[in-house]
Amino acid sequence: MKTLLTTYFIVITSVFTATAQPQSKENSKTDFSVEKEVSITGKVIDKETKDPLEYATISFYSKKEAKIITGGITDIEGNFSIPVPQGVYDISIEYISFKTLKFYDKKLLKAENLGVFELEIDVESLGEVEIIAERTTVELKLDKKIYNVGKDLTVRGGTVSDVLDNVPSVSVDVEGNVALRGNDNVRILINGKPSGLVGLNSTDALRQLPAEAIEKVEIITSPSARYDAEGTAGILNIILRRSKLQGLNGAITTNVGYPTSAGISGNINYRTGDINIFNTSGYSYRESPGNALTKTQYYNEFFDDDLMIDVDDPDTFLNEKRNFERERKGFTTNTGLEWYINESTSLTTSIVYRDSDNTSNARNLITEVDLNNNLLNTSNRIEPELEDDKTIQYSVNFDKQFNGNSEHKLTFDFQYEDAKESEKAIINENGEDTESVATIEKQNEILLQTDYVKPIGEHSQFELGYRGNFNELNTDYTLEFNENGVFVLDTGVSNNLIYREYVNAAYTQFGSKIREKFSFLLGLRMEDTRITIEQITSNDFERKTYTRFFPTINLAYEISEDQSFTLGYNRRIRRPRSRYINPFPSRSSATNLFQGNPDINPSYSSSIDLGYLNSLGNLTLNSSIYYSHSTDVFTFISEATGDVVDVNGTAVPVIRRTPINLATNDRIGFEFTLTYRPTKKWNLNGNFNLFDSKTKGDYNGISYDADNLSWFIRLNNKYTLPGDVDWQTRLFYMGPSEDAQNLRKGMFSTDLAFSKDVFNNKGSLAFSISDLFNSRKRVMESTTESFKSDAEFQRRERSFNLSYTHRFNQKHEPKKDRRNGSGGNGDDFGGFEG
Repeated sequence: MKTLLTTYFIVITSVFTATAQPQSKENSKTDFSVEKEVSITGKVIDKETKDPLEYATISFYSKKEAKIITGGITDIEGNFSIPVPQGVYDISIEYISFKTLKFYDKKLLKAENLGVFELEIDVESLGEVEIIAERTTVELKLDKKIYNVGKDLTVRGGTVSDVLDNVPSVSVDVEGNVALRGNDNVRILINGKPSGLVGLNSTDALRQLPAEAIEKVEIITSPSARYDAEGTAGILNIILRRSKLQGLNGAITTNVGYPTSAGISGNINYRTGDINIFNTSGYSYRESPGNALTKTQYYNEFFDDDLMIDVDDPDTFLNEKRNFERERKGFTTNTGLEWYINESTSLTTSIVYRDSDNTSNARNLITEVDLNNNLLNTSNRIEPELEDDKTIQYSVNFDKQFNGNSEHKLTFDFQYEDAKESEKAIINENGEDTESVATIEKQNEILLQTDYVKPIGEHSQFELGYRGNFNELNTDYTLEFNENGVFVLDTGVSNNLIYREYVNAAYTQFGSKIREKFSFLLGLRMEDTRITIEQITSNDFERKTYTRFFPTINLAYEISEDQSFTLGYNRRIRRPRSRYINPFPSRSSATNLFQGNPDINPSYSSSIDLGYLNSLGNLTLNSSIYYSHSTDVFTFISEATGDVVDVNGTAVPVIRRTPINLATNDRIGFEFTLTYRPTKKWNLNGNFNLFDSKTKGDYNGISYDADNLSWFIRLNNKYTLPGDVDWQTRLFYMGPSEDAQNLRKGMFSTDLAFSKDVFNNKGSLAFSISDLFNSRKRVMESTTESFKSDAEFQRRERSFNLSYTHRFNQKHEPKKDRRNGSGGNGDDFGGFEG
């Protein structure tokens, strides 16, 4: 590994050395290309404690060149030694959470020791420190909460999905679906934009992106007008790590686990002068055994048209046991280059590539029993599936700041994504290949965005912008039946669907802070949506267009440094995802299938959120009350299709689960997060969310009215044992819930982890157990007019993981809390960025 890093460093240095060489005497007459280099040394320490500051950044800026010429970082003793071309420079000395020291017009004509620099702690910026102590911290803005990801042991060596499941207000179910405050319509962004790192199937993609790639997660329950109106629950914006330090730095994590899993991931940065190269990559292999059991009673009462009477035949009882054997292999990389053209202008380009090769083998054993549970017959169904996903995304970002003010800026973004996902399976029933199924999805997406932000005075800010999303999804579905040893295409089911969604949006917003106490951010967003749904094979075509306005209001009142209130209102839209509109039925079960609805319409919601924050010494309370009203809401219903399949001589009805639009949904809830740090070695935090959801609506003459009261609670306990071994335990319980057809029982899970820093804090060794008691299962009862079923589903069984992380040339976490254990919560309500 050391050889690899050395080689990488030499290659990068050679490239930029070559590009920096003068091409002729005419174009090399600058002060710095002809002068020799001199060695500049010095030391940086903490003014309060006199401790050396390792990895402090020293930059040398030339006004004549209008850029940073060179720079470096301090070693473990706080010392630096940097070769600098002779000249006149402004010198900047920076360190996280400390005030920056600057010296202007310093002549450097010979080797010189600049002496000792004492940096003073910046109290006002502590709320924005990336990592303070060894725990996750929270920063509050008018329109969002920012959770800076700390040393969360239970996700070490894990994935982004694991990280999200540990963030307050967020929950991830057994299938990997992400919900915010119990609402699964969440918009997931990477670095503020849709990303190829999420891909066609966000659930699978989030389980492949390494947890160590995340710097912070923004929880946006009351999004401002800058954001897309998509997502009635709100937005989760995942910010990836990217270092700004001079030189080469990064981290590498390797892990192994049981059931069999292994992976390696890392992030690396190289910055020299005005160029910064970054890369985050990861490869993972994971076997994920799972299981499901469904017991269904079919009511066989029917009306005889000839006899004109109701006939009550004996009910049919079927038990379906399914075992899943999944093998997932995935490689993800994000490589980019930042060019700081001058002190106020930068250009960033990046390429994301994701390639996953998944196989799964689903075994279905269907048994028919009588009323007394006596076995009547059995049927075996095996579905081996091969899935291949590839995504490539190109991004360009231009950032221009005006008059040296980072808040007055103009940005342009361009993004192009090309994704392909193919699924192929041959279904075997009772030893005979009966069906061949293939689904190929191709997606092309273009994003254009520009934002302009202008401060007005000291406390106000005006903003406007445009965003265009142009998406085309092509789904080709083929189903073939085995007829006398030859697979024949089923033309009645096979089809090619092309879904196009073009959204043009414009917004404006204005924010201000009055008398240092009251802040507001008012915005209005317009989105024009044009959708076409074209089924090529069946020659069906549908067009939908709609233009809607989405107002946003965010208010904040700061009672004191420790107490504040926030109030937010926004209107949102929920557009159907590809899975919801895909009319091609799943085939993994002969009797239970999922089928999309291409005629489903978007749902709209209006939400209001009242938040309260109070810091009481070592205890911090962050709470909110929220309410939302939605129309044309999406609801999944189960219904008999009218078709039957033969299961060893028994005609069994086929049940379809599909999404529909219902009339209205009203959701009201309350949540709070408590953080308590009784000692430096002990940290406790808990998150509780209680919500009531009322749905009203009829479909095909059936009432689907439902009143569902549910809740979830998450508790985290972290304690440092003797020998500086960190021990973390996480408890999670999702309360029972129900709708018109389904009753879901409560679900409990426990995660356990231990960690130890090694090699002078440059490495960390961690061991974790996910779902300690193997209890993370979804248990559900479904009741309709034609059947009743009990189902249990476990996507992944209990797992063990051992990981090692090695850091080089990175800041390590301070061992003491400069806020006296107050919980590390910032209370900055003055930011208006989106």
